[in-house]
Amino acid sequence: MYRKSFTALFFLIVFSFSSYAQEKVDLQIVQRIRKEGLENSKVMEYMEYLSDVYGPRLAESPQYKKAGEWAVNKLKELGFVNAKMEPWGTFGRGWELNKFYAAMTSPQYMPLIAYPKAWTPGTNGVIKGNVVLFDVKKVEDMDKYKGKLKDAIVLTQDEQPLEISYDPMAKRRTDDDLKKIEMAPDPGARSPFAARREEFMARHELMQAINKFLKDEGATVLLEPSRGKDGTIFVQSGGSYAKGSENPLPSIVVSSEQYNRMVRILKKNIPVSVELEVQANYVDSDSLGYNIVAEIPGTDKKLKDEVVMLGGHFDSWHAGTGATDNSAGCAVAMEALRILKSIGVKPRRTIRIAMWDAEEEGLIGSRNYVTNHFFDRDKKEKKPEYDKFDCYFNYDNGSGKIRGIYAQGNNAVVPIFEEWLKPFNDLGASTVTIRNTGSTDHVSFDGVGLPGFQFIQDDLEYSTLTHHSNMDVIDHVSAPDLIQSATIMASFIYDAAMRDEKLPRKYFDPNEVSPQRRF
Repeated sequence: MYRKSFTALFFLIVFSFSSYAQEKVDLQIVQRIRKEGLENSKVMEYMEYLSDVYGPRLAESPQYKKAGEWAVNKLKELGFVNAKMEPWGTFGRGWELNKFYAAMTSPQYMPLIAYPKAWTPGTNGVIKGNVVLFDVKKVEDMDKYKGKLKDAIVLTQDEQPLEISYDPMAKRRTDDDLKKIEMAPDPGARSPFAARREEFMARHELMQAINKFLKDEGATVLLEPSRGKDGTIFVQSGGSYAKGSENPLPSIVVSSEQYNRMVRILKKNIPVSVELEVQANYVDSDSLGYNIVAEIPGTDKKLKDEVVMLGGHFDSWHAGTGATDNSAGCAVAMEALRILKSIGVKPRRTIRIAMWDAEEEGLIGSRNYVTNHFFDRDKKEKKPEYDKFDCYFNYDNGSGKIRGIYAQGNNAVVPIFEEWLKPFNDLGASTVTIRNTGSTDHVSFDGVGLPGFQFIQDDLEYSTLTHHSNMDVIDHVSAPDLIQSATIMASFIYDAAMRDEKLPRKYFDPNEVSPQRRF
């Protein structure tokens, strides 16, 4: 009995490894994809329109809608079918900035490098006045400011420590970096995201209490330092996009160096005056959110209803033009589809591009797309399209070249992806890791048991300079890296669309899925 069981197990293991070894890659098609993608790329053309002409693209803003219309028209022009802005549900209100000016006017004049926070109101004209330093580390510290902030322009934090850095702003992953990524995490190791989340939540609760106190005390405008340096402004949201929400105070992020100067002057008991104006509008004309989708139809009678997807998020923050976050992902996905269309491939499965809305507010567009098409988290219920779904490939970590891919804990896809990457090892893409990565739209699929993957990319200046900053502009994009990335993306999508079987799925228990997050 034991001998028979051992023999059966032996043949099962041998069969499994031989199956992986036989993963088919059509090298002739790969060669054509490489030639078209590397020698005739249009990715920077798409980048220029998405970034220079139609950026930024804050979710629900008029700029987002105009950019979406351009993308749909371009996808139709390229010959893709079912191109449209597909509503995913109710988002809330939009926001747009029409005018902004700020300067320190005494003891000397200094134009401020600054930017208003999204979903915070305007100032109803020019405001002039002395600034007050509000140095609060805990809630109890606020009592000493009672009755002292009426009509004040408030510096909400103390001086920010800045140090000279001798590290380069831009980095590529070294061989050692990739080897570390390739290794599975230590068993039982605590996720670094958990510690950061706890720190963020504590800070968020304190800031909510501070903002309420300042508004109740009658402050006029809030100024806060950027978390960056060298005149770079990292700015996101300061208010709610939910319709009917109470408006916060006008809030402006100031370059850390200029902010620190004002704090140091105030600590010498020398008054600091500022004048500023913010013209910002809440936009309530259309409360729906929209993803942008289009397709290359499948041709195989048995497989054409199965879907292979690719994409990145279409929305951005508002201080830059959303070039690295994430015009890059959208342009790469569009170019990947164009490559396949140009060489005349006839995919067995349908290939669908999706460019997501409201990723920056919590993956809202992709989460709702998954709910509408594949899996209802509240009911813990699969929809008919669930079993027709094959896989989703995402691009959203700046404009750095693809170095490999995260397998999201799916052991069965590792040898498959390794074969798919072999024709691109000479372009620097060879690493497949079992590790998970988070914080972007593939998580919406992976979280309900659907194969969703994010590529490993070189960081370049993404973490140090461009992510959610006013420097997120096309001048900080690497064109050669995007050309490489779109070519690899095209090949991955083709390989997935042509396999005899869908990509294998990892274990999934619908009862373990948390309910849909409410935004």
